[in-house]
Amino acid sequence: MKAIRRFTVRTVLPEPLRPLGELARNLRWSWHQETRELFSSVDPEGWQRVQGDPVRLLGSVSKERLAALAADRRFVRRLAAAAEDLADYTSAPRWYQEGAGQGEGEGGGRPAAVAYFSPEFGVTWALPQYSGGLGILAGDHLKAASDLGVPLIGVGLFYRHGYFRQSLSREGWQQEHYPVLDPNSLPVTALREADGSPAVVTLHLAGGRTLAARIWTAQVGRVPLLLLDSDVEGNEPAERDVTDRLYGGGSEHRLLQEMLLGIGGVRAVRAYCRITGHPAPEVFHTNEGHAGFLGLERIRELGEQGLDFDAALEAVRAGTVFTTHTPVPAGIDRFDRDLVARHLGDGGELPGLDSGRILELGRETHRGGDPNLFNMAVMGLRLAQRANGVSTLHGAVSREMFAGLWPGFDAEEVPITSVTNGVHAPTWVAPEVLRLGSRQFGAQRAEDALMIGGEERWADLADPARVSDAAIWELRRTLREQLVDDVRRRLRASWRQRGAGDAELAWTDQVLDPDVLTVGFARRVPSYKRLTLMLRDPERLTALLLHPERPIQIVVAGKAHPADDGGKRLVQELVRFTDDPRVRHRIVFLPDYDMRMARLLYPGCDVWLNNPLRPLEACGTSGMKAALNGCLNLSVLDGWWDEWFDGENGWAIPTADGVEDEDRRDQLEAAGLYDLLEHQVAPRFYDHGRHGYPQRWTTMVRHTLATLGPKVLAGRMVRDYVEQLYTPAARSHRAVQGPAAAGLAEWKRRVRQCWPQVAVDHVETSTDEDSADGTPQVGATLTLRAQVSLGGLEPGDVDVQLVAGRVDAADTLAAPATVSLKPAGRADVAGRYCFEGPLTLDRTGAFGYTVRVLPAHPLLATPAELGLVAFPAGAQAMTGGVLR
Repeated sequence: MKAIRRFTVRTVLPEPLRPLGELARNLRWSWHQETRELFSSVDPEGWQRVQGDPVRLLGSVSKERLAALAADRRFVRRLAAAAEDLADYTSAPRWYQEGAGQGEGEGGGRPAAVAYFSPEFGVTWALPQYSGGLGILAGDHLKAASDLGVPLIGVGLFYRHGYFRQSLSREGWQQEHYPVLDPNSLPVTALREADGSPAVVTLHLAGGRTLAARIWTAQVGRVPLLLLDSDVEGNEPAERDVTDRLYGGGSEHRLLQEMLLGIGGVRAVRAYCRITGHPAPEVFHTNEGHAGFLGLERIRELGEQGLDFDAALEAVRAGTVFTTHTPVPAGIDRFDRDLVARHLGDGGELPGLDSGRILELGRETHRGGDPNLFNMAVMGLRLAQRANGVSTLHGAVSREMFAGLWPGFDAEEVPITSVTNGVHAPTWVAPEVLRLGSRQFGAQRAEDALMIGGEERWADLADPARVSDAAIWELRRTLREQLVDDVRRRLRASWRQRGAGDAELAWTDQVLDPDVLTVGFARRVPSYKRLTLMLRDPERLTALLLHPERPIQIVVAGKAHPADDGGKRLVQELVRFTDDPRVRHRIVFLPDYDMRMARLLYPGCDVWLNNPLRPLEACGTSGMKAALNGCLNLSVLDGWWDEWFDGENGWAIPTADGVEDEDRRDQLEAAGLYDLLEHQVAPRFYDHGRHGYPQRWTTMVRHTLATLGPKVLAGRMVRDYVEQLYTPAARSHRAVQGPAAAGLAEWKRRVRQCWPQVAVDHVETSTDEDSADGTPQVGATLTLRAQVSLGGLEPGDVDVQLVAGRVDAADTLAAPATVSLKPAGRADVAGRYCFEGPLTLDRTGAFGYTVRVLPAHPLLATPAELGLVAFPAGAQAMTGGVLR
């Protein structure tokens, strides 16, 4: 059969209904309940049929129905009000514009714009460009930035097949399906030049090949999202397939995807700003290492403006933020160095850049590194002056993991901070929860609580006089009942796909019970998340499910990567257990986990289960979404739960830290999970007492909403990024331009050249008051003098520090304090400088101190930035004695 030419027929809306098109194209509808209700009223049955997708809805409404709506004055008034509300939302000043110190000029504060790069974006199921938590987090980041007025530009790839759709075989084996996505039927529009032609970016590949991509834009409230699509005429078949599917293909395929995302993404941003007049980004944020090549493209741009590689590198680093999401080296993209060299530098993309310098940026120098591999996260860290993990614990894990990039520094001083993730409450809070808040506090106050946060707004939920226990319990049952209905519908559909006939499926009408304690577990299925930990003791789990007085029911969902047969076996093991007629009414596995399923799953569960191998869960935002709906967490103390569990907002599964035998560790932690469910969770849920509802349970729900509500918001997260990372990065960007960048690069070159000769030659101390036996006393002042050789550097090039504190059992300094010593006079005849300073001895016990030398420059973000430090020869610490 000859190839079929595809095209899309678009609905022409009557003039009074033209604003419907604008409302459909702006993805704010995905989190704005009033807009969704407006679209539902266009065709209630059609709205259900298209599963809440306005673009598909408008493509299916009859001409007669559109004509009737155009003549319906009440509907037209509602439409006009919705359009006016969207216009106000997208143009009126918000938190970002109203904040102090936001000046965009020389020496100003907040950045004029931020470019946010991610390999996936989960904005809405109607734009399926996500696989899991990383993409959902990126989508929530854009939506929260929009709510706050942060001038963000999102940059990603447009995958013609998305990730994949999941179904099950009769035997319970995961099967993948890749439907073709037509951008003309999605809420995206083509970016066009002034003459109407599509805007295109082009990359030059090894062997004389080219890779062109057009740019689709999705409007996420106030935030544009640019998606690059390589399926364009003129590309060879292999290049057309570069953006075929998310996380698919072999190593070279992935490398080309990441070149297009990083290098092509910067060019797409430049094209978008040129065409639309949007302010150029001052800060570039790399969400995980996949987009790391964006820094190289910016170095190339600056090279064309006359900066050499080192100066351009400093200018790029100053305005770049890098976020790492993985706590394990295996989760990082790594490529063969020869493959990278073949595609970058002369003969490929980025001509004129030294491929040796490029390869050095991705060279693994940390413990266990492979010199033959190019590490995208390592490059990301070297190209960014500011980096962060996504929870407090993950920040600590990341500092340990990458400590080798900063030799000589303790992990605590590695310059990787943390911003704990958050979730976009208007997306994830059930409408029923929002309506309860609106009734009690007013619609605007409830909306502000969801978008902006603020402890005072959420604290009202802790007041029983404002929201009664009975109202909370009734709300929880309503949400549970909606989930039960959805589970039954999905389960029947899944069994039909597995080959079952309707006559076999009568039992699905009795699956789950809206009055039974409901536990949820849904996520990707890598081994460390331990999908099947709950099956460790099948008989004990069965007893919990079928308990005559306090039964539990479990809803499970999750996708294994198509290439991960181990993950697929875990799915199959769980599915086979859920197929058992004894328990299948109490535990279900739902295939094809996506945002549509999640929006009922999180609110409908009473308990959200998370049992990863600690500390391998970077954050774990699914539990945040559940908490915002009054669901209690039952989780290993990992990710965000490690910092915000308080003993009253859920339960902590005990972990067998230090047990090296994985089988034994799983056994112990599974036993802890069963014990909590049997002896604490279920008894509290079913303890209804004289009130007819479990008062202690509703107290925990109320406490969860009041205390976690303001913390887990994506609005709080984005504010943290603006204040802690974006604004300092923008200031650095403005300071490190042109001559300043060249000067900083030259200073670093000189420091690195001289550093081998920097040494602490001699240290002496004296105190103003000793005891009779010569032991320093509390309150005494220790004066320290250090003779330091600077190897040709000046005193202003360094910071000589006294590092002192108590000495622990391992003879190391515990929580040391640092004091900068001041230069005292000129260099002596040997070229050494004397540095001195005081230290007050304010506590008793064994103490120790050392002296170290660090590079110092006003344009460094942290003292550890260069990875250079000098200690006294022979030892890094000198024990000081015992204070009395």
